[in-house]
Amino acid sequence: MNIRDLEYFVSLAEFRHFRKAADACNVSQPTLSGQIRKLEDELGVMLLERTSRKVLFTQTGMMLVEQAKEILRNIQILKEMASRQGEEMSGPMHIGLIPTIAPYLLPHVITVLHESFPQLELYLHEAQTANIVAQLESGKLDCAIIAQVKETAQFIELPLFNEPMFLAVPANNELANKQTVKLSNLKGQKFLMLEDGHCLREHAMGYCFQVGIDEDKQFKATSLETLRSMISAGRGITLFPELAAPNERMRDNICYIPCTAPVPVRSIALIYRPGSPLRSRYETIAKTIREHMPKVFAEKERLLASTNLK
Repeated sequence: MNIRDLEYFVSLAEFRHFRKAADACNVSQPTLSGQIRKLEDELGVMLLERTSRKVLFTQTGMMLVEQAKEILRNIQILKEMASRQGEEMSGPMHIGLIPTIAPYLLPHVITVLHESFPQLELYLHEAQTANIVAQLESGKLDCAIIAQVKETAQFIELPLFNEPMFLAVPANNELANKQTVKLSNLKGQKFLMLEDGHCLREHAMGYCFQVGIDEDKQFKATSLETLRSMISAGRGITLFPELAAPNERMRDNICYIPCTAPVPVRSIALIYRPGSPLRSRYETIAKTIREHMPKVFAEKERLLASTNLK
């Protein structure tokens, strides 16, 4: 038995799918399947039920998955403690980011991080919140940048910034003529939303339910860019995070309008495992991002204001 065998085992428990688990571990499906059988032979127990097309764990298998996760967490802590013997801001760091943050935040902060910490080797991984939480628990990720939801409460959360959400409407929509929109005035309207699994959906739905806005259930987008395309085509309206919005009020047949009453926002944070010896490293990165982002939002607001005057 070795560490990789436990990683294969935990990955299979996360994905419940041999091919997906193998892809996540960067091995072939036969290799992963063979190592799981080897682990069963060494332990002398059946971990999986192989009479079904689905990946079903035996009761013993489920119990041992939790123990394997704990072993991998402790191994990660051991590695982190060892890495502290060198420079605090050096060596590899694996950071998870959700899809509604990664492509819009990274262009603003990646250069700052590289210039501030040239000895730090950043590995960036994009995944939905549930996957990031699982990888952070198992030690595959060191930390993550996410929008705070109840699933992340088990981790230490370092606040980075609050991100407002704009109302995005087609250019020919009557709301496009307004400088601001009261969200409470949109009661009864239907909004396009992301599919289940995106935490932005949870945040947007919370505000919509609060003021009586319904979801358009005929369409669920897999990404913000799909949502953007639908709105540009005149197929609906939605809430859009400010970082994902352009610096102009109007672009590509979409008008982005600030909201009031209430102002919809989501809280972005850097999260990491409690007890991690690399706490000071995460706090330093969070502090750097936190201090840089007001400049980013100020510039976006300045450019947005200039387009409003035209």
